[in-house]
Amino acid sequence: MKDDLELIKRLQNQDTKALSKVYDLYSGAIYGVILRMCKNEPLAQELLQETFMKIWQKANTYDSEKGKFFTWSYRIARNLTLNSLRKTETLIQNEDLSVYKDRSTSEEEIDTNGIVGSLKKLEPHHQKALELVYFNGLTHREAHEEMNVPLGTFKSYIKQALKKLRESYKEELIIVWIIIEMMR
Repeated sequence: MKDDLELIKRLQNQDTKALSKVYDLYSGAIYGVILRMCKNEPLAQELLQETFMKIWQKANTYDSEKGKFFTWSYRIARNLTLNSLRKTETLIQNEDLSVYKDRSTSEEEIDTNGIVGSLKKLEPHHQKALELVYFNGLTHREAHEEMNVPLGTFKSYIKQALKKLRESYKEELIIVWIIIEMMR
């Protein structure tokens, strides 16, 4: 245990040999966790590398009184893996696709009455989430603050609402996608 603490102190002082030793000690177990989560060897190898880069960069934030070093390292790997898996989700907007504030007067007005009727069938929080992002042009970050909910919760509202629309209102969804494409 004492040797581990000395190793961690060396790592916190940016000792590359300490990083190599930590890698030798923990990489196998951490790689196994990442691989079980993502089920993709090339991605797991990339995430393992990212994990150890983050361990190297954030080593000074580790506090031995709060837990074991392996647990701290495991959480870094787990969070990076979960974030990576979330990035592949195509229903969630993860970049700023802002709508222009000054719209051209020659732009055609879109009849959204049919869509609004379909949206009114959704739960109120789903309606509000879609309205903020797709009709008011807010980013997910801006909209989650507007609704006063965590960002992850807001993104799940969007995902759930689009899934319900896709399942129940396939024809209306085509119109929604047309509007979304026109807003880009």
